[in-house]
Amino acid sequence: MPQIKITGEVQIPQAIAEDIEKTISTVEDFKKKIESNLDRKTTELVEIILAGAVKLGSSDIHFEPGEDGGRLRVRLDSILQDVLLINQKVSKTIVSRIKLLARLKLNVSDRPQDGRFSIVFEENAIEIRASALPSEYGESIVMRILDPRSLIDVESLGLRSDMTEAFRKEIDKPNGMIVVTGPTGSGKTTTLYAILKKLNQPEIKIITIEDPIEYHLGGINQTQVDPKKGYDFASGLRSIMRQDPDVILVGEIRDLETAQIALQASMTGHLVLTTLHTNDAAGTIARLQALGEEPVNISPAINIAIGQRLIRKVCDKCKKMEPATDYELNKIRNVIKNLPEGIKVPEINKDLKLAKPKGCIYCNNTGYKGRLGIFEFFLVDDEMEKFILKSPSIVDMKELAIKKGMVLMQQDGFIKILEGKTTIEEVERVTGE
Repeated sequence: MPQIKITGEVQIPQAIAEDIEKTISTVEDFKKKIESNLDRKTTELVEIILAGAVKLGSSDIHFEPGEDGGRLRVRLDSILQDVLLINQKVSKTIVSRIKLLARLKLNVSDRPQDGRFSIVFEENAIEIRASALPSEYGESIVMRILDPRSLIDVESLGLRSDMTEAFRKEIDKPNGMIVVTGPTGSGKTTTLYAILKKLNQPEIKIITIEDPIEYHLGGINQTQVDPKKGYDFASGLRSIMRQDPDVILVGEIRDLETAQIALQASMTGHLVLTTLHTNDAAGTIARLQALGEEPVNISPAINIAIGQRLIRKVCDKCKKMEPATDYELNKIRNVIKNLPEGIKVPEINKDLKLAKPKGCIYCNNTGYKGRLGIFEFFLVDDEMEKFILKSPSIVDMKELAIKKGMVLMQQDGFIKILEGKTTIEEVERVTGE
């Protein structure tokens, strides 16, 4: 393979960009495009793979070595989908090119490595995070695509009208903490950046501390932790507090020191946005206590705790609206029977029709295309603040939140089923039966 300059950036040529834009709409198109270009230079083939994956809206690209070659897969709407098997020789040159771009050591293949690079596609700078992992037949490469065009506004998150109103009120407050919870891949970062976009005004100073910076937003001061240099979330937060911010985003609260500084900041005139790894909104308080924080410092600091997941939408091009079965009607009634007053849902009767996934070339025969959020949240009012001081269990927190009007994530998902946006199977895949 010829020597390739290490630039850390790929400028997708205009000719390739235009060709990709015209010819790739489906995974099958993507497969055919790669197959017809396997004899091109490695640099051009990698450009086609990267640009094609971005055009499809992939979140990740996987190269997985095997006995017969490298398997290329992309993650679309949270589900991995096969593209094609690339012969061993070509696959190895692709892996080498990616390692060069990500500034990984070419002569190291027996231990994990992480790197990053960027691509410029249709005048958009897109960050790529690359991970190399040794395996039986070579190195497995996974690339996370961080496309700033995937960032959305608060109004596009998939919030119900009552949630939208509650979000707006909390975002407009000058201080306090907004906590978004959920596992990896549940859309927490998307929600936080949607809030940042709403807050991003000339008169407001916003500083973030992230690990790593996933999306770059103009007008916002973004910093990235670097533990090797002693710059972690806690030390970074202390420095940020001396920069006179109005709004602070803490990518994730992982330890007691970070929790303490973030909670203190929220009580001293700052609006703090952050995430926690918990299963639901009710687990927020218990998680902060597990880190070592005291309820007396938690209860006055938090304004709103949000739990969320991402579910797939039924493909608009192939979905069919069909009458609900008795089984489906009973399941829907059981899930939403205890909804709070004021939550409007379509009438549930034998005339109800539900969206059914059929599958077509546009959704790669999955029946689903695109994603939306399902949410639950509770506000910390005076009653909730006093309750938190008692160190309640997660079960007790959930019971009080429901009593005060919290709609559970699964119930929110079933409301979206009634609106024809998704299916029972998809909601239960994400939230459980």
